[in-house]
Amino acid sequence: MASADRAELPADLRSRLESLGRSLGAREAAHVPAVREAGWRAADLHRRVSQALEAFQHGLAEAGAAAVAIELASPRLDDKHVRAVEFELRRGRHVAIVTVKSRGEVTLVGPFHAGKVEGPCQSVPWGAEPELDAALAGFLERFLEQAMTP
Repeated sequence: MASADRAELPADLRSRLESLGRSLGAREAAHVPAVREAGWRAADLHRRVSQALEAFQHGLAEAGAAAVAIELASPRLDDKHVRAVEFELRRGRHVAIVTVKSRGEVTLVGPFHAGKVEGPCQSVPWGAEPELDAALAGFLERFLEQAMTP
């Protein structure tokens, strides 16, 4: 009894896709070290953002306000750029994205409302740590202000 889920992949289709995989894999292989570095940088930024959110929650608690659930997603391959790593912050429909690109820059996207056009964006080169720290602080402040607006 043959069913659609048991059907074998036609040999021609398998061959064509294996060939395409080898071709694209060869093209992308040269970018693996830079994408790996982007992943390390994204992990470091993720750790820093997590610590910043902990400080924010502590400040809320000290002021007598209830904790607010801010979701911080784990770093993953970027949705738009195959050579970048991203993670997002979310509270309800409020979203902000941190994208670390293998070409040597970090792009802070948003904050914006889910389902709406992303933006505004600000890009900072990897080596500009003081500029990145300042941009990240403003970015997080804007996101948290919007996320906390009734």
